[in-house]
Amino acid sequence: MPASILVLNGPNLNLLGTRQPDVYGTTTLADVEAICRAAAARAGREVAFVQSNHEGALIDAVHAARGAHGAIVVNAGAFTHTSIALMDALSSVDLPVAEVHLSNIHRREAFRHTSYVSLVAVGMIAGFGAQGYALAIDALDAHLAAAGR
Repeated sequence: MPASILVLNGPNLNLLGTRQPDVYGTTTLADVEAICRAAAARAGREVAFVQSNHEGALIDAVHAARGAHGAIVVNAGAFTHTSIALMDALSSVDLPVAEVHLSNIHRREAFRHTSYVSLVAVGMIAGFGAQGYALAIDALDAHLAAAGR
């Protein structure tokens, strides 16, 4: 069976579609999941989803990914800029990580320009809205295929 991909969403992403639509668009988290399912299906991979507003729950999901998934797509929300613990968890499971942001974090407030996740990610996709998740799945699929997984 091909390696599955975990899509991990952090705090406030459960409010997509209604939270600051001028920044994050009107796409809901359910829409994001549908986009991811379609991208994974095209790649012949399975996909699983976790969203939490709690840092520890996200860390637990990362730990549980070891042995269960082949890669992780993560939009850590504000934890991107603050959570060394989440970065350490991602680093500890030895899985390729693609970081996703709906908005271009480098065109926003200066505090958003620092990403702890980027330090352990294969790459980052930012500014393409929900389509960034599909791009991340495509990129991880290629990365896994190159590694024979």
